[in-house]
Amino acid sequence: MAQLFGQSFTSWRSSRQGGLRGCILDRLQAFEPIQQVRSQAGLTEYFDEKNEQFRCTGVSVIRRVIEPQGLLLPQYHNTPGLVYILQGSGYTGLILPGCPETFQKKFQHFGQAWFAEGQSERQKFKDEHQRVHHFKQGDVVALPSGIVHWCYNDGDVPIVALYVFDVNNNANQLEPRQKDFLLAGNNKREQQFGQNIFNGFSVQLLSEAFGIDQQMAQRIRNQSDQRGDIIHVNHRLQFLKPTVNKQELVEKQAYLPIHQYQLSQSMSGSHNGLEENFCSLEARKNIENPNNPDTYNPRAGSITRLTSNSFPILHLVQMSATRVNLYQNAVLSPFWNINAHSVMYIIQGHARVQVVNNYGRTVFDDLVHKGQLLIIPQHYVVLKKAKREGCQYISFKTNPNSMVSHIAGRNSIMSALPVDVIANAFQISRQEARNLKNNRGEEYGAFTPEFTPTSWQSYPDNDEESSSSNKASK
Repeated sequence: MAQLFGQSFTSWRSSRQGGLRGCILDRLQAFEPIQQVRSQAGLTEYFDEKNEQFRCTGVSVIRRVIEPQGLLLPQYHNTPGLVYILQGSGYTGLILPGCPETFQKKFQHFGQAWFAEGQSERQKFKDEHQRVHHFKQGDVVALPSGIVHWCYNDGDVPIVALYVFDVNNNANQLEPRQKDFLLAGNNKREQQFGQNIFNGFSVQLLSEAFGIDQQMAQRIRNQSDQRGDIIHVNHRLQFLKPTVNKQELVEKQAYLPIHQYQLSQSMSGSHNGLEENFCSLEARKNIENPNNPDTYNPRAGSITRLTSNSFPILHLVQMSATRVNLYQNAVLSPFWNINAHSVMYIIQGHARVQVVNNYGRTVFDDLVHKGQLLIIPQHYVVLKKAKREGCQYISFKTNPNSMVSHIAGRNSIMSALPVDVIANAFQISRQEARNLKNNRGEEYGAFTPEFTPTSWQSYPDNDEESSSSNKASK
């Protein structure tokens, strides 16, 4: 418990290794996947982890598609990560070491099918496994480092999921790159056709370790398996699922503050410290619930944040996430990330984004489209404006309690400065300083577009959006 939760939870502290030694991030770019690896029932798309921006900020990103009745085989990673469900629904299991197999049921086997509660005790066996989590579109799933997980698509549409790993997290003591450790299947991305972990052991030792014959030991090594790491399940996967009432309870608990979450857990009848604080951690939480934004402007959009205060498992993962929904032509207050790097992924629409470094130089100024990814280094200042159809995006942060410092609007840097300091700093009159300080009034985060600056209007979009937004603002 001390190893898992003994770290300081202060918002200012980082759990990451090193810094950006030898890195010069003076030109950023938007990324799309550069490699696609096909498995039997899906595919995995890889972003360029060798690019300096990924290497220097210590993140690795993949996008995975799991077809209906597809099973992502059990595996674990050397780095912690967050998964955002872009499309589809299904089930996932996280195998937490030392936790009990609380899902139990008797089954009977007839041919290829499994049936509950059969005829004679002799024909029955009892299946026990750890908790299974149901997820849907808009959920964020947490993957602690070294924890085995699997995923199954029981729906009718493909699951599309974005994985962001924090390579520089202190949980990773291997080389600074993301590694997959497969318990079954194989990784077709590797040049030497990476096999599962059992492939490296001798048949004799495997048979002794599991108490099985050598023929079975040879089979679990999967040496001739060509299916990849996402396989097709011929008959629907059978396992014990959460009950409806339990799922409803989880949904309600998902939006409780941390102290209420702990209280509700302690009142559930069990007082085992390990189970309360580790084994019972919720592994998924929805970030798209329109009824629970952290900030909302009816004319501009909403912002929802997931931190370790609202999603306790992020204490283990040491990451957080923010989802932003900007309406037509809305502007996001310029800000910088105080204690984290940010990986921004466009879900819908597109936005114009400008990023400025410590020299006041523009290191990025372009439109970012659906499916593209932009890495924003810590302390770099960013300004975003949605285009005509609006913009929705999610940002993954490399700190469990990521903090931002807004420059304009309520509770911003500018609103906190005295008028005379502003006037003298920018060589403007006191009235102009008051306008600069107060013109956004009570708006926070997402701004309405009526105060669109001239620089935005003159930007060449090569379409009619600029002219139409200009007319609207006028």
